Amino acid sequence: MGLAVGGEDVYNERRMEMIELLKGPRYGIKDERVLEAMEKVPRHEFVPQEERLRAYEDSPLPIGFGQTISQPFIVAYMTEALKLKSTDRVLEVGTGSGYQAAVLSHLVKEVYSIEIVEGLAKRAAKTLLKLAYENVKTKFADGYQGWPDKAPFDALIVTCAPDKIPQALIDQLKEGGRMIIPVGKEGHVQELYLLQKKGGKVREKVVMPVRFVPMTGGGRK
Repeated sequence: MGLAVGGEDVYNERRMEMIELLKGPRYGIKDERVLEAMEKVPRHEFVPQEERLRAYEDSPLPIGFGQTISQPFIVAYMTEALKLKSTDRVLEVGTGSGYQAAVLSHLVKEVYSIEIVEGLAKRAAKTLLKLAYENVKTKFADGYQGWPDKAPFDALIVTCAPDKIPQALIDQLKEGGRMIIPVGKEGHVQELYLLQKKGGKVREKVVMPVRFVPMTGGGRK
């Protein structure tokens, strides 16, 4: 499925409508850097061809292999919650389509992203390379174990839900670092946690109920 002449203009128009929704009264995303990053990233490039006309709708979309690309609001909310700085190094667990990593790339120095589904990992790496996101490094691996040889990280973002927060990810978070992660079993109410490591201890706060695909590998009992 394609678009007629002026197709890119249509995508651009729909992307701006998405941004207006995110910063409007319904969602209230306030971080201008996050909004600018999402304005720059062509979300339609990260979804299958047959889903491209829906790329800027405020809903998750299927990307194959039983996985989804998150709703734009969730991407914006999770990114904003981390209060990222341009000097940060960030670990993402669950590359999926590569869209979240692309958004992060505009905000931080380095992004490291892990995907356990080989087909998704390869496709995301190809898309990110095509779009020249040079500060994003991807790996096909079990994200439950994190990326030890690139740790520690200033922030972690997890886009799949384990039954409990993996200790390996907590260990790879810098002092003062933040993590946002959904926790809970598939088919049950999951909770989105925001964590901060301070004084060697981890402070946890539940910020909203969510629904994510389950973390597999070490994250599945």
